[in-house]
Amino acid sequence: MIDNCYPWQQNIADVEKIAYMSGYEMIGGIDEAGRGPLAGPVVASVVILPKNTVIPGINDSKKLTPLQREKLYKIISTVAIDWGVGIVEPVVIDQINILQATYMAMKQAVAKLRVNPQLLLVDGNLAIPEVSIPQCPIPRGDTFVTSIQAASIISKVIRDKIMVEYDAIYPEYGFAKHKGYGTEGHLQSMERHGVCNIHRTTYAPVRELLIKQVRLTPKGNMPAQRVKVISN
Repeated sequence: MIDNCYPWQQNIADVEKIAYMSGYEMIGGIDEAGRGPLAGPVVASVVILPKNTVIPGINDSKKLTPLQREKLYKIISTVAIDWGVGIVEPVVIDQINILQATYMAMKQAVAKLRVNPQLLLVDGNLAIPEVSIPQCPIPRGDTFVTSIQAASIISKVIRDKIMVEYDAIYPEYGFAKHKGYGTEGHLQSMERHGVCNIHRTTYAPVRELLIKQVRLTPKGNMPAQRVKVISN
C-alpha cells in the first residue's frame, strides 16, 4: 500500500490525475460484483486504461441498465490496455467467508494481467492483502474513478452471464432475473424447492432455511442429500 493514501482519498474525483502526476503510468482499477447475493460466485476485475481515457456514459455498474452495461463492456474490453477477472465459487465463499473470497478473486484478477500495473486503485476502504503492487483503497471509487467504474462493469456483466447460465440448469429459481440476490421471488423459490449447490449456505437466509428443513424432517427419514448437485 502507498505510504499515505489520505490526500488521494480526499480528492477522489481527481485521483487518477493525481496518480499520473505522481509518476504512475500503468494504473489498474479494481472492483467486484456479487458480495451480497445468496447464490452464485463473487467476481472481481482489474482494468488498466490508457492515460486520461474518457468513456462517455461510464458509471458505477449498479447505476446502469443491463443494456448500458453491455455496451460499455464492449468499449472497455476494446480500449483497455489490459484487464483480468477472478471468480470464486460459493463453496469457497462458505469455507473462507465473503471478504476473504473477494480478496481471492481480486488477487486472481491481478495475476491474470499480462501487463504489470504500477499502481492499483481498489474500490472500498481496505487494501488487498499479500499483493506487492502499490495500492490505494478508494472509498466510493466506483462513483468517481474511471478505471474502478470500468472494473465494476466488467465484473457485473461477467457475473450476470454466469447467473444466466445457472438459470438454464436451475430454472425453478429464476437466477436470470434476480442474479442470486435475496428478492422475494428468490426466497419463495428456496422455500418451495430447497437450496441448490450454488447457494451460499453460510448466508443467513440460506442457513436458516436449511435448519428449518432439518427440524421439519422426521427422524429416520432424513434425505441423503438436501443440496442438489450439478451433474457432469
